[in-house]
Amino acid sequence: MTENTTADARVRTSVTRKLVRNPLLWGAVLLLAAIVFTVAGDDLSFFPFLLMLIGGWCFGFAFVNATFDMVPARNGAILHVIVAVVLGVLVTSVIEFGGDLLDPFPAAVRGVAVVLQMAAIPAVGWIWLGLLSRVTDLLGRRDAKKRPLPVAPEWEREESGDGSVVRFPGIELRMRSLTQAIVAIVVVFGLLGVVALIALDDLAMRMGPRIAILLLGIVVGLPVYLAFTAILRRRTQQCAVAFGNDELRVRVGETHHTIPFRELELLRWRTRSDYARFEVRGGSGVDLSVVTGIAKPPPGFSAELPPLPKRVYRRLELAGMTLEKSRRDEVITFRR
Repeated sequence: MTENTTADARVRTSVTRKLVRNPLLWGAVLLLAAIVFTVAGDDLSFFPFLLMLIGGWCFGFAFVNATFDMVPARNGAILHVIVAVVLGVLVTSVIEFGGDLLDPFPAAVRGVAVVLQMAAIPAVGWIWLGLLSRVTDLLGRRDAKKRPLPVAPEWEREESGDGSVVRFPGIELRMRSLTQAIVAIVVVFGLLGVVALIALDDLAMRMGPRIAILLLGIVVGLPVYLAFTAILRRRTQQCAVAFGNDELRVRVGETHHTIPFRELELLRWRTRSDYARFEVRGGSGVDLSVVTGIAKPPPGFSAELPPLPKRVYRRLELAGMTLEKSRRDEVITFRR
């Protein structure tokens, strides 16, 4: 009975965690709030405008992540290209002709349409930014054919002789903090956009507010995002993770942690993508999250992690940990 209750509690916790971390859910909530504020008010004020930007970005963020998680990867790339082109054409057409088409409709319908149009701009912008990342990666692979391919860090036999160790560059950063920082970038873009539109009122009115916002996304939003990535990479530290017979040993910069397997509460290991990382929690309050996917790798190496050794699976399961796998096996999670 107790085991069933514990299992049910774990399922409920897992479902709740997925809902809280679901960008589609947050996007829908923010856009619904923006619609309520817009329909209830007489004009487009700053607060609902901000909700539209962040809500739209949530949808774009969710779509890009979904395409990168698709199997095979080619299907995700094809869908990404099709949706980016179609939405780009659609948003441009709405900017040009949407006002005239909406004139016959009631004010409430026009308000909802304005919210969706404004939200579409950051969503499409993020989708195109993800597409740019794909193109850059493709060009990098073509160039790589002319030189040795970068390789992932490899496991080595530890000097103590009781396990394996892998060394790699990483950035101590929680995914929650990374997501919040990206949201903050959207907010900064919104603030700078509002200030710029006010300062350049005559120019903005001549080109139309929606085109002005789109241009500001290219001129302001993209440079801010690239600067943010560059700042994160400056925090890169040399890290090492070693699995002994009975303990996990972690080094981040000059800080060392040793956690017995029996005291581990969580181990998450993602091998690829910009979100490649390891997370570990347990043992004397240790709570680490180190991202490798956006860290600056040394020459000849890729910014990823090698798969966990097979012996680690057995050791952790014997220590009472439960294994969870993602659809593409890129994310391995052991949880107590």
